[in-house]
Amino acid sequence: MSDESADTHDPPLFEAAADDAGDGELSPGLPRLPTGVEGLDHILMGGLVKGRTTMALGTSGSGKTLLSSQILWNAVQRGEPAVLVTFEEQAMDLIRNVQTLGWDLGAAAKTGILQLVDASPDPHTLTPTGAYDLSGIILQVQAAVKERGAKLVVLDSLGGLFTQFDDHGALRREIVRLRDTLRDLDCTTLMTAERLREMGAVSQHGVEDFVADCVLILRQTLANERIRRTVQVYKLRGDRHRHGEYPFIIAAGGETAQPDGMHNGIVVMPLSAARLSQESISQRLPFGNEAFDEMAGGGLFQDSVVLVSGPTGSGKTLLCSTFTAHGCENGERSLYLSYEESRPQLGRNATNWGYDFTRWEADGLLKIRSEYPENRGLEGHLYEIRRQIELFRPTRIVIDSISALERVSTARTFREFLIGLSSHLKRERICALLTATSPHTVGPGGQVGAHISTLTDAIVLLRYLEQEHEIGRGLAIIKMRGSQHDKRVRQFFIDDSGFHIGESVDDVANLIGSIPA
Repeated sequence: MSDESADTHDPPLFEAAADDAGDGELSPGLPRLPTGVEGLDHILMGGLVKGRTTMALGTSGSGKTLLSSQILWNAVQRGEPAVLVTFEEQAMDLIRNVQTLGWDLGAAAKTGILQLVDASPDPHTLTPTGAYDLSGIILQVQAAVKERGAKLVVLDSLGGLFTQFDDHGALRREIVRLRDTLRDLDCTTLMTAERLREMGAVSQHGVEDFVADCVLILRQTLANERIRRTVQVYKLRGDRHRHGEYPFIIAAGGETAQPDGMHNGIVVMPLSAARLSQESISQRLPFGNEAFDEMAGGGLFQDSVVLVSGPTGSGKTLLCSTFTAHGCENGERSLYLSYEESRPQLGRNATNWGYDFTRWEADGLLKIRSEYPENRGLEGHLYEIRRQIELFRPTRIVIDSISALERVSTARTFREFLIGLSSHLKRERICALLTATSPHTVGPGGQVGAHISTLTDAIVLLRYLEQEHEIGRGLAIIKMRGSQHDKRVRQFFIDDSGFHIGESVDDVANLIGSIPA
């Protein structure tokens, strides 16, 4: 568990009420109990159906107990009484495990808002055989619900019952009886159960999914030598839900951890469900170079996402440093996320061009985060970017480079990441500079350009040019939404004081041929 949480309880990354048609209307269906799990309420279109049973199914380690504990914790944090019944893990062991996330279920039990029913097996008792019923447990749960006035009951996990008792036929009937008892008490019930494989039969014992009105399937698959976790709403009786698999991460700890455990745990990332509903603004932001601002028609729009594409050594990081420095010089906060260079290396290079990154960091105007892309999946990187934005509230952000992030994903995941990233940046009205490295000094711009070119508001192209007996550089703005811009290819020079833009270049066939598709 690696990612981080935030200082403030701001709106979730994805709106939770829009229907599948994307018209933004609230679902007119069954009343819901919010889970409080970021992104999950979005795909459930409001939360768990009140008064009904939801089953969370998954293989060992897929996150079932974590999810149920998180929903339970969020409910008691809202002041809603709840009951936790453990069939497999002893209640105190579960409480200790989730306490590392800031979820103090033990304290909630002491205050009375949470009632514990420990039905886990006694290791010193022989496994029962023959006929068996759950009458004793049903009576305990019934009494706890009535005593606390609970409306949420969590049962973790049904697999513990099937390992204890031989008569599975009778046990299935008893589970149905337990479900019906809780339904009569108007309780929203969340059960967990094991699957043997990620694909194939939905449930292990052929009853768990039929018992429930709603089934969630949690999966963990290996992709590009990394574990990718997803959740799917397999079924939801009587109402709509969002279809397909949605990636999720497990977030915990780090500099943004909260004592109350908010933002820790499972975070569902419905990347492709991001909506094109952001408002645009016409305010311009100076780049930090007069000639560039002139080419861009007066600067970049405050909410624009700009791609800087070029081969290694063409000046992409220098453009990013100049853009960052100009913001700091004008009292604007800048967030610099580097996936190819370390923080000391960035600071040293900036010093060579007269930019004091160290001072701006000390003044709280600049925040630099450097890490290898391989440290986490793209869902984790998007979550980290979002949390850093929450914490720092920048006006400008640099992501250097997008090409490095592409290495840790599939083509589809990468495009969904870009959709989620650009959507969030626009909603926060942050001017963003994203760099992409082309694989050749001239020629096609690579897959990054093909994925992101349609999602960006502006594209700045850097290329090497053959000029008589030496290699020069060229710069062109080949796209800028909502504004006129200089469409000429201009000379691009780098010296000890930074970069300079010169006159137009006549023969630019190689550069134009490398525009991203």
